[in-house]
Amino acid sequence: MDALTDLLRGVHARSALLCRSFVTEPWAMAYTPTVKLTVTFVLDGDAWLLVENMAPLRVTAGSVGLVRGRTRFVLASDPSTPPQFDAHQDDCERWRIGTRTYGLAPEGDATVITGSYDVQDVSDRLLNALPPALVVGCDPCATSTLLSEEVAVDRPGQDIVLDRLLDLLLVFALREWFEGDSSNAPGWYHALGDDVVGPALRAVHGRPDRAWTVSELAAEAGVSRALFARRFSALVGVPPLTYLTGLRMDVAADLLAEPGATVTSVARAVGYADGFAFSTAFKRVRGVRPSVVALRA
Repeated sequence: MDALTDLLRGVHARSALLCRSFVTEPWAMAYTPTVKLTVTFVLDGDAWLLVENMAPLRVTAGSVGLVRGRTRFVLASDPSTPPQFDAHQDDCERWRIGTRTYGLAPEGDATVITGSYDVQDVSDRLLNALPPALVVGCDPCATSTLLSEEVAVDRPGQDIVLDRLLDLLLVFALREWFEGDSSNAPGWYHALGDDVVGPALRAVHGRPDRAWTVSELAAEAGVSRALFARRFSALVGVPPLTYLTGLRMDVAADLLAEPGATVTSVARAVGYADGFAFSTAFKRVRGVRPSVVALRA
């Protein structure tokens, strides 16, 4: 398994918050999310995605905008237009159980769709690899059109349909961004294509629970231990075993968020023989004990 597949496998919406807005120029809507990731796109028009300390990003029909974490952002017809509406979590909850539609003019200048992933739906490893906001031009299966149509109806199994369409759109967008010529992509992503480091990355992502040594990882690439260690550190930015420990802790954090997870079971899943050694390593890397993360889930 490669590192990107490992990250995208964790994308899984559950009763995601979705809203369709009909807007007429000049328009601007501010969002203050309390979730990990927001996906947005427009139909029949275009928009500007505005995030503090970033240049405005153009969102056109067929492109997808992503905003990471609890970053306040604005969608507007023009960067200079002040927000006329500020959406908070309470509004999103009403949209979840209501019509999911804001505005009364479907013949307006643009249709804006926003979808939010809740706390446990997106991996921290994925979020840490993204900039605060990005826009990519991709929608190979017209997923955005299907999603917009489904938001407007109320049928049996609707939440599942919306969740899976949102997942599909997000995976398309993330793959497009990672594959593009982006200087924001993390070092490990660029290293995936390296003849020396790539095989080792795929090995550790496939078996993060294995007690890998630097020599074993070098053998995966068919090079000497010293050459492998130097090249890995140069491309990824950290030594091989430091990367492995970080990966294990990221996987552990995701597992701890799952219902019924225990520190002991998670410790074994990421290669630790007992909960004490795992807890010590987790606190050293993440700054809190795993039991605290489990309680927050």
